[in-house]
Amino acid sequence: MAVKMRLARFGTKKKPCYRIVVIDSRSARDAKVIERVGYYHPVSKETVVSFDEVKTLDWLRKGAQPSPTVHNLLGKQGLLKKFHETKQASA
Repeated sequence: MAVKMRLARFGTKKKPCYRIVVIDSRSARDAKVIERVGYYHPVSKETVVSFDEVKTLDWLRKGAQPSPTVHNLLGKQGLLKKFHETKQASA
């Protein structure tokens, strides 16, 4: 089973909010998720991004592939750097 980290949309019309979820890559955008690892609110006065750091790093270690948007958000939050540092330290 290929697992991805991607955005699942919720919120009202023209006011989107997104959950960052771990899901089977063959599933639809709003299908049943394996686990929620964060959220992203792009429309608020200041863009809000939050990750559960432990869950996110754990799923990255297990091989979950982030979508391009989630990859950018992870980079901005500094989680990709932490992931690569722990990956190099364990090798």
